[in-house]
Amino acid sequence: MKTDITTPPSLPPESIWFGHCEIPPWKIASFEFNEDPRPLSLIGVRATNQRLFRELDKLSTRSERGTFFHDYVSVKFGLHNWKQYSGRSGQCIRNSYLRYLTKWGVDSSSVEGAVLKYWVQSRFGLYPTFHRKKLRIDREDEDYAFARDRVKGAAFTNAIEAQLDLVYEYCQYELKRAHPDKQHLQLFRGTYDPEEHPVISVGDKRQSCIRLNNLCSFTSDRERAWEFGSTVWGAKVPLVKILFFSGLLPNDLLCGEDEYLVIGGEYWVKEHLY
Repeated sequence: MKTDITTPPSLPPESIWFGHCEIPPWKIASFEFNEDPRPLSLIGVRATNQRLFRELDKLSTRSERGTFFHDYVSVKFGLHNWKQYSGRSGQCIRNSYLRYLTKWGVDSSSVEGAVLKYWVQSRFGLYPTFHRKKLRIDREDEDYAFARDRVKGAAFTNAIEAQLDLVYEYCQYELKRAHPDKQHLQLFRGTYDPEEHPVISVGDKRQSCIRLNNLCSFTSDRERAWEFGSTVWGAKVPLVKILFFSGLLPNDLLCGEDEYLVIGGEYWVKEHLY
């Protein structure tokens, strides 16, 4: 980093949380990690799903691999058996990770959005900073709406957090195939409320280190980012902090916006002028 840039003034909230990775949450949340990322993996997911990744290695196209991945998840969690159950039970089994990713694209503060944010919190230890309104982790009463939404949303399907574990590991598998020599992608984010993001440090040339929500949307298209805000930030996003991206699956999920779902924390961003 530049010598004229200050370091974060205090320990992040992740210093009191545990995740499902070998790297501690406070490190994952830091801008130092984003500048020099290390491999991330959810403990036990690859080991208990070895057959999935062996079979993926045999397939030559992303479309084939995406179809196989979805079929694997459907069988593993019994999602294809929803017709055997009536009423709400059948509907809950029918719902899958696809519902949550689709709903995120419509409203990230939906109950499905709360489930995704809590998944990031439980797996990587990063706290959400916004859900319907700005969240403060030191005030339990302000977390009520978020807690209510995530519990309600988790009841919509079967083992959604375990499904998302596989989505993350599959996404990482595909990113490594597509970008074997890269650690970062240049992505862009549009926002109408830049002042709502805590500023950690300020640099030169319109650069600043800000705290992003624990899960947020970026796009690979800078011009498209202007459709989502009057301020556009560019950032080097570590591949290991991407949960999902458009084109990962063959059903066109999130493809209209060239969208990437990015695990948050402290990012150095550069403001782009229109």
